[in-house]
Amino acid sequence: MEKGVHIPSPFSIDCGEEISLERISGDGVAIYPGTRIYGSKTLISRGTKLGYEAPATIVDCQTGPDVELRGGFFKSSVFLGKAAVASGAQVREGCILEEEASANHAVGLKQTILFPFVTLGSLINFCDCFMAGGTSRKNHSEVGSSYIHFNYTPNQDKATPSLIGDVPRGVMLNQPPIFLGGQGGLVGPRRIGYGSVVAAGIVCRKDYPDGNRLITGEDVSTHSKSFSAGPYNDIKHRVYNNICYIANLLALRQWYIHVRQPFFRREDMGAELYAGAMDNLEIAVEERLKRFRDLSDKVKASLPPGRKAAKKRIQGKLLKQKREFSENWSRIEEAFTSEKEITADLKNRDSFLRVIRDRMQDEKDYIRAIQGLDRDVSIMGTAWLQHVVDHIMRAALIHLPSCNS
Repeated sequence: MEKGVHIPSPFSIDCGEEISLERISGDGVAIYPGTRIYGSKTLISRGTKLGYEAPATIVDCQTGPDVELRGGFFKSSVFLGKAAVASGAQVREGCILEEEASANHAVGLKQTILFPFVTLGSLINFCDCFMAGGTSRKNHSEVGSSYIHFNYTPNQDKATPSLIGDVPRGVMLNQPPIFLGGQGGLVGPRRIGYGSVVAAGIVCRKDYPDGNRLITGEDVSTHSKSFSAGPYNDIKHRVYNNICYIANLLALRQWYIHVRQPFFRREDMGAELYAGAMDNLEIAVEERLKRFRDLSDKVKASLPPGRKAAKKRIQGKLLKQKREFSENWSRIEEAFTSEKEITADLKNRDSFLRVIRDRMQDEKDYIRAIQGLDRDVSIMGTAWLQHVVDHIMRAALIHLPSCNS
């Protein structure tokens, strides 16, 4: 309060002893009744408002300027400028909501990354997702109310992350929006391209990475057949989509290191906010590797003794895919952990960064700076990040020839 924080009911606030007051701005911050703030990593930037609609609990989160967390539980996540989440939220580890991303009431997020302007309706469970698209608050990607990303399988694994958009094009903030209609769902892991619309009430079970698709329905007639958990009768697309997702995360990490970092450091407490964003990217990568590793172990356990499953051609192909995946896991993991992304396409990277540095001299705002780039420059930046993605994917897929055909 001495710093200027607005606290209308100070005796209703619980603030952990580990909180550093140096990490709480006094400029326009408001903490409303019933708010609880814990965790030594917590950072509250100027203009942040906590708990305006309902009590809010904040644990090791970092908020950028003018963020509003209006009620709910928020842990180990970062919220960049003007991001907003309404009451009843549960936002858990590994989430990054970039500038002006928003969610309405009763939304559950974990390991979720939303690029600028992405909007979530109400009553949504949207864990283990990346979503981008749109150019402004009026032209944004949106998830309709009562939507679910199905991220847990009957085999009890979560190697199910979905890419709704992608990093190389999404960071340029110039792509058409994606719309996921309300009372629907996405069965992960999936890839949905820019400009796509999934009609309301549809549960999407296929990939549409090329984008500009109207997805209106699939045959889901009720029927039954024998089932037992564990066989993993379809792993090719799951393995490929997991590799693609992790490669995009590593590309995003390069974008933060080389492009976003200087913009962060211009802000008050920007260095600490950048550190929080990088921590969450590390959490996201580690989570995906853990879940992917768990899938490899389960696939290995599902392998039959001998070659009983190779009696039919398709069974023999599936068996080969499983063996390649389980036996080569350490090599696949190395493709993600050996920092191959650092040296990918240095020519385009360095040329793009020179333009960004020049651009920063006249434009301090990250959103305006990126959206003000010439088309050819945006293409150059996208080419750099796409080379990062492709380079990592090739390094992983070389050990999975039957999954890459």
